[in-house]
Amino acid sequence: MIHLLLFLICLFASTVGAIVGAGGGVIIKPVVDALDLLPASSVSFLSSCTVLCMTASSLLRGLKDNCRIRYSTTTPLAVGAAMGGFLGNLLFSLVRSAGDESILKLVQAIGLTFITALVLLYICLKDRLRSYHVESMPVCLLSGILLGVISSFFGIGGGTSNVALLFLLFSMEAKEAARNSIYIILLSQIVNLSSFLLRGNVPAFEWPSLILMAAGGVGGALLGAAISRRMNSKGVTLALKVLCAAMVLVNLINAVRVAMNL
Repeated sequence: MIHLLLFLICLFASTVGAIVGAGGGVIIKPVVDALDLLPASSVSFLSSCTVLCMTASSLLRGLKDNCRIRYSTTTPLAVGAAMGGFLGNLLFSLVRSAGDESILKLVQAIGLTFITALVLLYICLKDRLRSYHVESMPVCLLSGILLGVISSFFGIGGGTSNVALLFLLFSMEAKEAARNSIYIILLSQIVNLSSFLLRGNVPAFEWPSLILMAAGGVGGALLGAAISRRMNSKGVTLALKVLCAAMVLVNLINAVRVAMNL
C-alpha cells in the first residue's frame, strides 16, 4: 500500500513539476514527510532519483517543442548547481550526524517554508519588479551554486527557486523558464546522485519504493509534457503560484508537527 501511495505521489508531483519546471521534488519531499512514510534521509535520496528520471524523460519528450534551452547561460548555472550539490550534501550529512531524523526533518521543513514563501512573494510581484539579462559566467556559476545547495540539502531536486531565478536573472517567460529549469535540474541531479554513491552515503531504502517512484517520475514527465502543450505562459505562472502556496502550507504544517513531537 505504501509503495502504491509513493507511486501516486510521484506521478502527481512529476506531472506538476514538468509543467512548471520545479522537477517534482519540491512536492515529493514535504508530502512524504507529512504522511511520515519514510525516514527523512531516505526521502531525500529517493526523491532525487525520481527527479532524475523525470527530468531526463521530460527533456527527451520535449525535443520537438518550441521552447528553447539557453545553453550559453543555463549550462554555467547547471555546472554551478552541480558544484553546490556537493556543498549541500556535506551540509546534509553534518545536520544528519548532529541529531536524529526528527531534527533533520525540522530543519528541512523550516527552510523549505521560508524559501518557498519568498519564491511565492517574488512570483506574485515579478511584473512590478525589474528583471535582468545576465550573461556573466561568474554570476551564473554563483547563482547555480546557491541553487545546488538548496536542491541537495532539502532533497527537492531543484524546485520553484530555479524558476524564480530564471525569471529574475534572464527575464524568461514561464514556459521557457520551466524547460531551462528542468535542464539545470537534470545535470545537477546526475552529479548529486554520483556524490551519494561515491561517498557511500546512500541511506537505507526498499527497491520497490525506488522502482515505483521512478516509474511515477517518468509517467509524470510524459503526462506533464502533454498538458503543458495546451497551456500558455500565464497558465503555467498561475500553476506555479498555486504550487508555491500549497507547499508553503504543507511545509509549515510539517515544521509545527515535528517541533511538537520533539
